[in-house]
Amino acid sequence: MSKIAYCLPNEISAEQFLTEYWQKKPLLIKNGLPQIVGLLEPQDIIDLAQQDDVTARLLKTEQDPQGEERWTLKTSPLNKKDFSKLPPQWSVLVQNLEQWSPELGELWQAFGFIPQWQRDDIMVSYAPQGGSVGRHYDEYDVFLVQAYGHRRWQLGKWCDPSTEFKPNQPIRIFDEMGDLLLDEVMAPGDVLYVPSRLSHYGVAQDDCLTVSFGLRYPNLGDLIDNINDAICHPTPHFSPAALNIPLRLSPNTQPLAQLDPAMVQNMKQQLLDHLSQSAEFDRLFQHAVATAVSSRRYELLQSDDEFYPEELSEMLQDGATIQQDSNSKMLYTEQPFALYVNGEWLDELSELESAVLKDLANGAVLDWQTLQGYVTDLDDEMAEEVLLDSLCSWLENGWLVLGE
Repeated sequence: MSKIAYCLPNEISAEQFLTEYWQKKPLLIKNGLPQIVGLLEPQDIIDLAQQDDVTARLLKTEQDPQGEERWTLKTSPLNKKDFSKLPPQWSVLVQNLEQWSPELGELWQAFGFIPQWQRDDIMVSYAPQGGSVGRHYDEYDVFLVQAYGHRRWQLGKWCDPSTEFKPNQPIRIFDEMGDLLLDEVMAPGDVLYVPSRLSHYGVAQDDCLTVSFGLRYPNLGDLIDNINDAICHPTPHFSPAALNIPLRLSPNTQPLAQLDPAMVQNMKQQLLDHLSQSAEFDRLFQHAVATAVSSRRYELLQSDDEFYPEELSEMLQDGATIQQDSNSKMLYTEQPFALYVNGEWLDELSELESAVLKDLANGAVLDWQTLQGYVTDLDDEMAEEVLLDSLCSWLENGWLVLGE
């Protein structure tokens, strides 16, 4: 697989995009990702939405007797009957497309100027002419890529948790978007960056496929859950004994059974002061963040593929390559060094294994010659055999993929 260029206009560098556009303002990139054209057809998505293990939604829009727009929503599993007798305006959305289309997953490379741990998933939306999912906003950043047909996009007001949605609807939509920042019809290959919480409204102009590359940060609840898990299951990052520190409290006159609010605030402040000064808690927090952001929202499908060191060695010597599978999320931390894959901390890696996975996580495509370079300087006759065995396990886990 050849390296895909960043999806940015020629006059905008990655640094400029991150400084001027990321989470600040939208950007339309004409023919920014031509590689997507021809990868998907509308019927592909309709068929995929009806398969087992697929996460899909079917939205239908009709007018009630009073002329009001009414939406209905059905979530997977979907079947052939769901797609019969549809109204003129409807949409079907399928999540986690990288699981079903490796070619589509490879297009994450086009957004390699955003750290891979921010990747959520790739979603596709199909709609016939007039179809839409309504005026809405997302709590994540997204690159909308036109894969088939044409869709008109309008971008309007900035939203926040206080934004009011239409009542009695199964999805979060609203009527007004305020003054428009953008009003454009996107053709196949066009890309539109939409920052988090910017309202947007897309309407299919014909049979239309739009692919969404979603990027998000963890929320505080995710981090708290991971911190709690690390405390309850001690690791080298943190020991619960670090919290066995008595609080200093000044008693005051109060009712016998009252928990004084001022005393609660004092305890809170002492806790925060201790955590802010604790190197051990810094390590735990880093571990909690790494676990949260490397987790996939959707479980990997189980594969029956088996790999054997001798066969893998032959394939690599015949020209095969190894790289990270786009379905997986890999990241590492420094000080201390730790490597995470799909929410799992790999705590028993050798120095050789760590070096190989670190390079793969950073986008390296490894061939036989490159892999030999990892082992030639080691005074270990078994290093090559051990590395091949590890590569086989990682391929079977779905972390890596073979290429030509």
